[in-house]
Amino acid sequence: MSRPKPKIILSYTDPKTYKAEQVLAATAVYAVYYDSKPINLRSLHTLLDYPGPKYRKSAYAAPGHCFNLATRLNNLFKTDKFAVYALTSGVLIHETDSETT
Repeated sequence: MSRPKPKIILSYTDPKTYKAEQVLAATAVYAVYYDSKPINLRSLHTLLDYPGPKYRKSAYAAPGHCFNLATRLNNLFKTDKFAVYALTSGVLIHETDSETT
């Protein structure tokens, strides 16, 4: 079964490179939560400081990636507290309002 065609909201094609950018409609953004709280993921080498930690994604536009990640994390940490949440609405914030942690 093929994937359904997405609804294109906006489209722009660069006249020099012919590269196109499209904004697509989505029903939700999906994220992996731990114990009902949002998480960030970081991986690092324990013996070397170089190249430093890498921050991995924990939110995706498709739920399948999140389900795979939650399953991997539950197996890795021997728990069942990682779950997938659909984020369908939010609170508008501005860059000057947000805290940097």
